[in-house]
Amino acid sequence: MSLQRKLIILGALLGGLSVGLGAFGAHALKAILVANNRIETYELAVRYQFYHALALLVMAALTDKLQANKLSWSTLLITSGTVVFSGSLYLLSLSGVTTWGAVTPIGGVLLIAGWLLLLLSARK
Repeated sequence: MSLQRKLIILGALLGGLSVGLGAFGAHALKAILVANNRIETYELAVRYQFYHALALLVMAALTDKLQANKLSWSTLLITSGTVVFSGSLYLLSLSGVTTWGAVTPIGGVLLIAGWLLLLLSARK
């Protein structure tokens, strides 16, 4: 499967999930989020997931202009960073277990590394 196709699939999957999770959080999970005082945390998780879904789709559109090897690594880092960053915030929001907040910066570092590799992939 081509890198471009993988990026489209990942972007669409993360984007669709962020819309679903956002709606689910606003309705079915609202009572839990209010009880845990974590509505803003949950919304941040959804927002970052959606931003990075869009980034993957933009990357797909630019595959022919970027270095494939670095772009592949960037894709891996941005996808795993999104899962770790947003996932830890979802878990924190729903469980109220604040230790999940210690995992979030790991996702942030992965995201930053992915963006830096994307920058490097633009260099010819």
